[in-house]
Amino acid sequence: MVYSKSLVERIRHLVSRQRGVTEKKMFGGVCFLLNGNLLVGVWKDSLVARVGKDAYDAALQEEHVKEFDITGKPMTGWVMVEPDGIDSDHQLTHWIEQATVFVRTLPMK
Repeated sequence: MVYSKSLVERIRHLVSRQRGVTEKKMFGGVCFLLNGNLLVGVWKDSLVARVGKDAYDAALQEEHVKEFDITGKPMTGWVMVEPDGIDSDHQLTHWIEQATVFVRTLPMK
């Protein structure tokens, strides 16, 4: 599957200073893991962010955000941010930070 290599590079640049971040090909794209837990990823030209169940409904209310559903069953706690919602580094950083807040609550794998 084709995914946005430029988005991968942007994410890689933004998370490069975080300890415990690794990169792995998954879901037909590239994902970034924090301490072994999925954090964010790239699927086609969109960002997939793991925001958790508590922040899920609020995240879905934001512009350019929808459920992450590539199998016919949405993944609760995960959102897909369309390209218009991550045009700027500020927007992309917002989603990475939101995902980081949640993923840091999870036990290390």
